[in-house]
This record gives sequence, C-alpha cells and structure tokens, in this order.
Amino acid sequence: MTALAFSQKSRIQFNKLQKRLRHCVGAAIADYSMIEAGDKIMVCLSGGKDSFTLLDILLSLQKNAPVNFELVAVNLDQKQPGFPEHILPAYLSSIGVPYRIIEKDTYSVVKRVIPEGQTTCGLCSRLRRGTLYGYAEANGITKIALGHHRDDILETFFLNIFYGGKLKAMPPKLLSDDKKNIVIRPLAYCREKDIARFAGFKKFPVIPCNLCGSQENLQRQAMKVMLKSWEKHHPGRLESIFSSLQNVAPSQLADKRLFDFTRLKTDSNPGIAELF
Repeated sequence: MTALAFSQKSRIQFNKLQKRLRHCVGAAIADYSMIEAGDKIMVCLSGGKDSFTLLDILLSLQKNAPVNFELVAVNLDQKQPGFPEHILPAYLSSIGVPYRIIEKDTYSVVKRVIPEGQTTCGLCSRLRRGTLYGYAEANGITKIALGHHRDDILETFFLNIFYGGKLKAMPPKLLSDDKKNIVIRPLAYCREKDIARFAGFKKFPVIPCNLCGSQENLQRQAMKVMLKSWEKHHPGRLESIFSSLQNVAPSQLADKRLFDFTRLKTDSNPGIAELF
C-alpha cells in the first residue's frame, strides 16, 4: 500500500502498529538468539496473513540489522484444487524477494489416507513440514522461520493441557527431532489481532486455507474462542499466561524427570528414601 492510500489518521495508526510489531519481533529474535551473522533463513510462506506479515517484518529489520543474513521465501504448492498458484510468485517478484515454489502433491495423499469428513490438518502439516525440512537441508538453509504468533502458542499450550495431558506449547526456537534443522518463530511475542490489522493495512494477497474443503480443527477453534473471551473480559490475562511459559519452576510441578524429588532432604534429617 502506498503512502497516498492512507488518511492521516490511518497513517498514524499504521505507523504505531508497524513499530509495535517490529519491536516484538526484534525482542523475540534477541531473547532467543534466533538470527546470527551469515544465516540463510527460509521464510515459509503459506499465503496466510501470518506468514505475509512475518516476511514483511523480517525484510524491514534486515535493512538495519547489526548482522548480515539472507532471506528466501519458500512456498509449498500442495496441489489443492483451485489453488491460485500465480498469486505468490507475482507478489514475491513485485517486492524483489528471492523465492522458491516447491510443487508436491500432498493433497492426494491426505485425501487417500484421511476418511471423508475428518480434519486433514494434522497429516497435511506433517507432510508439509517433512518436505520443507528436506528442502532446507539440501539448500544450505540455517534457520526455518514459521509464522506462529503468541496466540498460536497459547492455543497449543491449552490444547496439550486439555486434550494431551502435557505442559507443552510451541517454543520460539526449536531443534528438529532429527537434529538437522533449527526452527524459529519470530512472531512469538506478537498478538494475532495486531497481525490481522497489519495485514489489512498492507493489503496482502491472502490465500484462504479452505481450498481442500477441510474444516479447522474444532478443538483449536474452541481454544481460540476461550482466549478471545479471556482477552475481552480479563485484560492482561493472556500476557500473564504467556509470561508463565517463560518463568517455569520445575520444583513446584510434579514431573520426576525435571526435578529430583527422591533425593530431597533437610539439612539435619536423612531423606525419606534413606530410611528404607
């Protein structure tokens, strides 16, 4: 969007919003050492508002960053019927960003494996992740940047509590299970509503994730509704919950793998384990 497209009020709102997002992304990058000199970062671009915003903010930070790093936008064309395959190449070419479109028909695999009427998102994401990891390893990528934001992290946290029996979320920085890829989430401190407003201001050519006919995971949708209700009726609650993910006290939980409860003893008395 050009400057002429803004009214004075809108321009002020946009500048404040952009500054806030840049600050949040910069803080997350610094806090978790996400980007280092010489990094070649693959920005996974799905066509959604989050990944468009991620690419835009990283490009703006790259101009004034204290270290040099490369950015390459990568999209996986999963051959969903009706996917507007011209949109992303046209947009990326217009802003002069190096990019690669990977074509792989995971859509047919998902439709063959998942029964009709069931959500396909889980298998689809696993197949997508495997393909992107493979591309990164083969092309000298040092970091894989994903567009998950603060709300995604909190939703995942509560999904794991309510349905998985685990205290687990999405870390801002992750070493993949095969130890071959590092995943970063620079939007980890950003609120979804800020990203949505930013995408609206910028008029990104957003591609909806409904081409495959799959409904969004209903459990995750329930988490979205819960978090939005808390944000509306209890301002500050989500910030407090997110802060708790950064301030863990293993001795105050009950996981024996994280804290050695067996050897607990006072200074003057033997531990209970020593009495038997």
